[in-house]
Amino acid sequence: MTVDARILLPIAEQAVTIAGEIVKTRLPGTVTAKGDRDMATEVDYAVEHAVRDFLSRETPEIGFFGEEEGATADAGGGLVWMLDPVDGTANFLHGIPLCGVSLGLVDKDMPTLGVIDLPFLGSRYSAAEGHGARANGREIHASETGDLGSAVVAIGDYAVGSGAETKNRLRLSLTHELAARVQRVRMFGSAAVDLAWVAEGKIDANIMISNNPWDTAAGVLIAREAGAIVVDLDGSPHTMNARATIAAGPKILADLVELIAEAGKDAGRSE
Repeated sequence: MTVDARILLPIAEQAVTIAGEIVKTRLPGTVTAKGDRDMATEVDYAVEHAVRDFLSRETPEIGFFGEEEGATADAGGGLVWMLDPVDGTANFLHGIPLCGVSLGLVDKDMPTLGVIDLPFLGSRYSAAEGHGARANGREIHASETGDLGSAVVAIGDYAVGSGAETKNRLRLSLTHELAARVQRVRMFGSAAVDLAWVAEGKIDANIMISNNPWDTAAGVLIAREAGAIVVDLDGSPHTMNARATIAAGPKILADLVELIAEAGKDAGRSE
C-alpha cells in the first residue's frame, strides 16, 4: 500500500492526544512485571487499548503493533502503526516527567510518520516523510555542532535482565569514551525524549545500543526530518531491523561512529 503520510498525520495527532490525556490524568495503578526490572503499568495498557481502538476505526487497512500486546491488527498492506504507550515507564512510575507517547507509521522496515507527545512537558513533536519536523507546530532543526568537545550526548539505559552484564560491557565502555571526549553525557531514560531532543537541537546526539521499533519508529523519522543522521552501530543507515540507534547532527556523526567503534574494541579487550 502506498500512502502520503501527511494525510495520516492528523489521525496520528488525534490518537496521541487521546493517549496523552490518559497519561496526564491517571495514576500508574497496578504494576505488571514483564521481566527483571522491566514493568508495565495500568496506564500503559489503557493507552495501548485506547489508541489501538481509535486507529482500528480510523485506519482499518493499516496494521497495529503495541509494545504491551504486540501485533493486534493485520498488516497485510505493509503499513503498520508502531506504538509505545508510555515510553519511559520507570520515569513515569517515579513521577519523573521525562516520559511520553510515541506513535510511528512504518512501511516495511522504514518509518514514514512520527508523533511524540511529552504530556508532562507540554511538548508535541511530529513529522511526515519529506516534509520536515515540528515541535508544537514550530519547525525544528538538528544541531550544527561540529566538535565532539562541544557536544551534549545522551545514551540509552543500561541493560537489565538476562545477559545484562555482557551487554553492558559496551555501554560502560561507551560511557567511559564519551566522558573523556564530549562536553556532557546525559541519560534521560526515554528513547522518545532522546530522539525528539536530537531533532530539536537540545542535545547534539543520542546513542542507544538497542533498537525496539516501538521505541524508535516515531523518533527516528522526526530526527531525520529535522536534519539529523540516524544510523546503526556500524554507521550504516538505520532501519527498524537495526541493532542500535545512533542519531546525531550531521557534523559530528563520523566522529561519533569512530568513538563507538573504539568503545567496542575496549569492551572486547575487557572480556
